[in-house]
Amino acid sequence: MNSPTFNTIAAILEQDFHVPAARLQPDVALTELGLDALSQLELVLAVEDAFRLRFPSAFLDPRDGTITLHRLCELVEKSG
Repeated sequence: MNSPTFNTIAAILEQDFHVPAARLQPDVALTELGLDALSQLELVLAVEDAFRLRFPSAFLDPRDGTITLHRLCELVEKSG
């Protein structure tokens, strides 16, 4: 996946969460990247800030454990 949305989220993960670029694939779950519930919440807040949007609280539940980068990109694009 090589979209502006994915690239922005990938950059946040690399810079702020120190996730290696090689691990950033669309189908990888955030938990597989080593993000716990708190880190996932921090990522969501960073993504909201980067795209100047707010997700409804029901959009992403960090306890879900199955949120992928692709899903996060879809949510950004639908919300934007």
